[in-house]
Amino acid sequence: MKKKHFSVLVILLLLTGCSKQLDDVNWKFWEYFTNDGAQEVVEETPSEEEPVEEEQPEESPQTEAPPETNENQYVLEEPFFTVLNEEKVIENTENLLVLVNKNQSLPADYVPNDLTIPDVPFSFEGDYEKKYLREAAARALEELFAAAKAENVEIFAVSGYRSYETQYGIYNTYLKKWGEEKTNAVSAIPGHSEHQTGLAMDISSRSAALDLTEEFGNTPEGKWVKEHASEHGFIIRYPKDGEVITGYQYEPWHLRYVGKEVAAYMDEHDLTLEEFFDRAIKQ
Repeated sequence: MKKKHFSVLVILLLLTGCSKQLDDVNWKFWEYFTNDGAQEVVEETPSEEEPVEEEQPEESPQTEAPPETNENQYVLEEPFFTVLNEEKVIENTENLLVLVNKNQSLPADYVPNDLTIPDVPFSFEGDYEKKYLREAAARALEELFAAAKAENVEIFAVSGYRSYETQYGIYNTYLKKWGEEKTNAVSAIPGHSEHQTGLAMDISSRSAALDLTEEFGNTPEGKWVKEHASEHGFIIRYPKDGEVITGYQYEPWHLRYVGKEVAAYMDEHDLTLEEFFDRAIKQ
């Protein structure tokens, strides 16, 4: 297009008789028409780039690190620790790991709210309060008795839940018969009995005349129970040589429900319930 403009301009100059020499033409002007490669240069100013915010890594929610433990410690959830008031009376009475002993007691009016009769053989007939256990303990006792039966081991339930009033009568009967020292070695002061928790059951066998005696521990049935109780969530609450710790003489017949995991740990480490809580740390 530029070349056409240039040709037209030259013809006009010749026709008009322009005497001006072509050499005098400002060739800088003609360069516009003759320079095919000339391009209008537009200086672009770099646009300011908006600053890009660096994405921050998402912070993971803070979680409490589990407490450091050693082989002599057991991590236990806080609700399973026994809570006492100023008089050392237990406040969280429904706790399945409640620790009742000579130093701390249950309220006199405490009655478990889930008592039921386990489907196991009893050493007596009739509907008495001592047939009852708390729901979890009752179901576990049924499992224990079923396992015993499968191995031709015959055992009987003798005494489970016991109210404060019933314990009061038993304790005072022994007190009049034996005096305070002997009575306190074999029987709990009212409010301090594990039977009031609904988590304990005394058992026996025909080979022990269905009595609650140390001899039960030497019977085939007593030995079987000692070996297998923890598999079903029970411990021998007052073991041999544990009187200094528990405050009670050896009672091979007294089963206490604590759940399978805790029972297995206590059995493995040969612990009383008091010793277990000495090792337990809060989660």
